[in-house]
Amino acid sequence: MERARLSATLEGARRRAVSELDRLKEQLIYLRLWMGIVVVAEISLLGWLASAAENASDTIRWLAIATAVLLGFGIYLLHRQIQRRIDEIGRL
Repeated sequence: MERARLSATLEGARRRAVSELDRLKEQLIYLRLWMGIVVVAEISLLGWLASAAENASDTIRWLAIATAVLLGFGIYLLHRQIQRRIDEIGRL
């Protein structure tokens, strides 16, 4: 009887660990998707700045530069979140 209860407890713990692993993997995939979107937006904005900034008004140029800085900061924050998820997976 005790052995059956221990086996059920271990099986439940295993299921919880697997579901936690699946949850972390899904979060990791989602964060990577957004990281890719933000990186493409930043590259596009920097490309526009390099090619068309001389024809744009000062206001548009400064807004583009500020947006590029914010996107860079967003990339950094997403990278940190991805790294945390990878570390959590490693601890499982």
